[in-house]
Amino acid sequence: MIVALRRTDPYKPMRHFLIAAVLAPCFALAQHPTGSPATQAQGHATSKVKWLSIEEAQAAARKDGKPLLIDFQTPWCGWCRKMENGTFNDERTANYINANFHPVSFNAEGPDSVTFNGKVFHNPQYNPAGPRHGTHQLAAYLAAVDGRLGYPTIAYVDSEGNLIQPVQNYFTPEQIEPILAFFGTGAYKGQDWQTFHAAFKSTRPAPTGQ
Repeated sequence: MIVALRRTDPYKPMRHFLIAAVLAPCFALAQHPTGSPATQAQGHATSKVKWLSIEEAQAAARKDGKPLLIDFQTPWCGWCRKMENGTFNDERTANYINANFHPVSFNAEGPDSVTFNGKVFHNPQYNPAGPRHGTHQLAAYLAAVDGRLGYPTIAYVDSEGNLIQPVQNYFTPEQIEPILAFFGTGAYKGQDWQTFHAAFKSTRPAPTGQ
């Protein structure tokens, strides 16, 4: 599957990137609930990533200039749980995220109001009685690709609150490594994805037996 990465900041020129992914995300309009809130809580409890609230992340970003990494997920999304319990618990991946981003794990169907860029975002359709709880306004604002929401989606946001890119899909630690480097080092500011990816050298040790 090819995931189109598109710069959505209306105040800057549109730029296009491509990232190849091998597994489809839990698209909001196409999947049925899997997993549970309890599973979600367990994933966060054991995560090596030091998750912040959106407000905490923005406050920290204004001080040190690091970008935000916002993981939009839902309790019913099985691939979200797999990414939380696997990719985000990979020590190298978690260490890189903690060092280069202010990470936020955000329930895209949650009930809580949050403040982002000085604006309050809600989930006006939240319904705790149903298997699905409506889409939070922040997810619609930052996580949509071509008008479509899918989970998991990671939205990369700069320290000034501008959306750099939403990236939809499940990624293994090996797959997400160059993506994190592309945004974490600021390479996206002056280099296209294809050129960066072609030259990227992984720092991960080769799998056993290779």
